[in-house]
Amino acid sequence: MPTSMNVSLNDQGRRRRFRMPKAVVVGVSAACLALVVPLASASAPAAASTGTVTIGADLPLSGVLAFFGGYQKWGYEHAVQQVNASGGVMIGNHKEKVKLVILDDASDSTTAEANIETLISRYHVVGLLGSCTPPLVNANGIVAERSHVPMVTGCDPIVSFESVTKWNWVWDIFFYDPSLAALPFKTLAAYHVTTNHKVAILHDNGPDGMAVGGTLWPKDAAAAGYKVVSNSEFPTTTTDFGAAVASAKASGADIVLVDTDTPQAISIREQMASDQYTPKVIDMEKGAEPFQFSTAVKSLANGVMVGGYWSPSLPYPGAAQLAKLYERQTGNTPSQHIADSYVVAQVMLQAISRAHSTDPTAINKAIAATNGNYAVGHVHFNASGPKRHASVLNVVELQWQHGKTVQVYPIKTRQAKFLFPLP
Repeated sequence: MPTSMNVSLNDQGRRRRFRMPKAVVVGVSAACLALVVPLASASAPAAASTGTVTIGADLPLSGVLAFFGGYQKWGYEHAVQQVNASGGVMIGNHKEKVKLVILDDASDSTTAEANIETLISRYHVVGLLGSCTPPLVNANGIVAERSHVPMVTGCDPIVSFESVTKWNWVWDIFFYDPSLAALPFKTLAAYHVTTNHKVAILHDNGPDGMAVGGTLWPKDAAAAGYKVVSNSEFPTTTTDFGAAVASAKASGADIVLVDTDTPQAISIREQMASDQYTPKVIDMEKGAEPFQFSTAVKSLANGVMVGGYWSPSLPYPGAAQLAKLYERQTGNTPSQHIADSYVVAQVMLQAISRAHSTDPTAINKAIAATNGNYAVGHVHFNASGPKRHASVLNVVELQWQHGKTVQVYPIKTRQAKFLFPLP
C-alpha cells in the first residue's frame, strides 16, 4: 500500500508564498509503491520510456483544504492501485502500468497553476486529475485547457466550473450548486418540522460561499416561505466570528446556514456555543464535512447538517464497499470526497484504455464518451447545451449523528431519521 503524506492544517488562508512542491509517485508496480521525489527543473529532458503511463494530480495536501486533499489522495491512489492490479491500461494491443504523480498546492491557487505546468512540462503526463474547490480546480483547468491536456476533476460545483470558460479539455463530475443549496429547505419540508421560519446566513467571500450564501440561499429561503433576518459575509482568512454570530443570535433565527472552510466552520460552531446560541437547525456547507470537524468540536457536531452528493447507503455499484475499505485502511470515517475522486480517476483511466493510446486528443474524445454507472451514480457528459462538460451528481442531506455523518434526505434512502431540534 502507498505510504500516506502528513496533512497539516494552516490557518493563514489560501494565499501562501509559493514553495517548490514535492511529488508523490504511485503505481510503478502492481502494489503501487509510493515514494517522495524532489521536483527537478522543468527544463530537464524527458525521461526515456519505462513502459508506464503517467498521469498527474494537483491536491491540497497542506493548508486550509488539507482535509479534503487527504480524502482525494486516497481515492486517486485506490483507482490506480486497482487498474495496476489488473495489469494496467490498454495502450495499443498490450497493457502498461500507470504512474500517478501528485503535487501539493498547499491550498493556494497560484501554486495550483504552477503544479499543473510542472506535471505537463516536467513529468509529461498524458492526463490530469484536479484539486478541490473552485479557486484551485479552475486554476488547474485553465492551464490544462491552454496546454491541450485532458483533465477530469470533481470538487468544483458546476455553476462555478461552467462560469470560467467554454471548456474543451476539462471535465467535471460534481453537484449542481442550486440543487445543493435547496437541500436544507427540502429536508425541513420532508420532515414537517416547526420553526419560526427565520434564517441567519454566514458565508465567506470565496466563489462558492458567495454563490450559495450570497445568492442561492436567500432565493431558496424566500421560495420556501422563510425570511432571511441576518446575512454576514466575511473574508476567507477571517478568524474572529464574534460579530457574525452575535448578529445571527440577535436576529432570533431558528435556522443558521453557514458556507465556509473547515477551520472557520469549527470556530463558528464553537463561538455559537460560547454565546449560548442554540438554534433548532444548523447547516454548515463544505466546512462541516470532514471528520476533523467533528473531532474538533466533539459533541457540538451532533445534529449539524451538511449537503452532499454521496452516501454509502445509495444504490450505486461499489458505494458501500468503498466506504468499508476506506474505514478498514484508515480507521477514519469516510468522506464523500473518497467517492468522487475515485470515480474521477476511474473515468480517466478507462478513457485511456478505450483510446488504446496516450494521444491527448484520443483520450479527450474517450472521456467525452463516458456513459456508465459508478460508485457516485450515473456519469455522462452532455456534449452540447448547458453543463456540456459536466456530469451532475444527485444530492443528499447528511447530518452528524454520534460522530458520523448519516444520510437523512431523501427519506427513501436515508440511513437515519433527521435529528431535530439541534441537541
